[in-house]
Amino acid sequence: MNVPLLDLKPQLAPLRPQIIEAVTRVIDSTGYILGREVTDLEEKIARYCGAAFGVGVSSGTDALLASLMSLNVGAGDLVLTTPYTFFATMGTVLRVGAQPVFVDVEPESLNMDPQHAAEVLEADRKAGGRIKAMIPVHLYGQCADMQRIMALSAEYGVPVIEDAAQAIGAEFPYEEDGTVTWRRAGSMGLCGCFSFFPSKNLGGIGDGGMVTTSDKGFADILKSNRNHGAEPKYYHSRVGGNFRLDPIQAVVLAIKLEHLENWHAGRRQNAAHYRQLFQDAGLTGSPVTLPSAIYVNITGAEQHNHHIYNQFVIHVPQRDALRQFLQEQSIGCEIYYPLCLHQQECLQSGAYKSQAFPVAEQAAANSLALPIYPELTYEQLAYVVETIKRFYHAG
Repeated sequence: MNVPLLDLKPQLAPLRPQIIEAVTRVIDSTGYILGREVTDLEEKIARYCGAAFGVGVSSGTDALLASLMSLNVGAGDLVLTTPYTFFATMGTVLRVGAQPVFVDVEPESLNMDPQHAAEVLEADRKAGGRIKAMIPVHLYGQCADMQRIMALSAEYGVPVIEDAAQAIGAEFPYEEDGTVTWRRAGSMGLCGCFSFFPSKNLGGIGDGGMVTTSDKGFADILKSNRNHGAEPKYYHSRVGGNFRLDPIQAVVLAIKLEHLENWHAGRRQNAAHYRQLFQDAGLTGSPVTLPSAIYVNITGAEQHNHHIYNQFVIHVPQRDALRQFLQEQSIGCEIYYPLCLHQQECLQSGAYKSQAFPVAEQAAANSLALPIYPELTYEQLAYVVETIKRFYHAG
């Protein structure tokens, strides 16, 4: 049986006529830069995420880059983030001339550990306060502990850029005055950064991204920075970049957005099937550690996107051998991520070489992502689990 890590064709098939019509309409309009299609999507994404404004940009990477630029983060500044995420989280910090400061992740969620973050922020304040932003990552589609992170933001005066590239629609149980309000990724920090890379839960037909914010002044700066810092046209008070979202991507994403909640539900259902199948196979706990759904037991969680499972990542011994075995059995799988950011070659000439983040490093050594997209059949999921059982029980 063939079980690809991701197959976009079943998602595309029922939407294809509508997408072709919308893309053709944009082509025939000859309006290919920004325009009404982008504005419409910005409004829809902002409303969906619970933010006041959306600013469409050319990729999730550029969402982070434009956000840092709009905060005037640059040479001599530090940015607090996690070492266990996609390279863009760190790469954009380096591109603006700043330096990343890493804190280890929590063992269960693999998101930023607020306690470690507090220790670093306190040390930084005593040293003069060079940390100008925090970038928590909502890894794999589950929100970081934004309650504690936003408390740190208020205490130390450091704005939060949510890296929500994998987490559009993911919700966090935010408690205020004894009442829990489920707030969506991208609505809690100063801004949220999203990727519409085709593999995401909401994916385009190429690159695309979005920044959400409820700060109008910040939104205006973002809009200027995505268009070379021009405000008005041909007048440049700042140096921005070319970060504009393509209207063809915008119309495709607007169509797909209408189906996003159903796709989230399908991924959660597949995750539930996996959990039951692994339990029935006697694999849970050892040798297979399943991904933690941190907020699933909060009252009302079943009605909210407590986890959207952009990836379903297990932790296993003999990870590389298992990966090869699964691939030989026509099962797609991937490692997110085989190296932590502080271990990347581009940082090995400086102080980062001697740094250690044991939780993140352990995750990098034993994590493996399994197919989770909503169109998978129960039979395909069962085949994945049965194949893993055969690997560990062989001989």
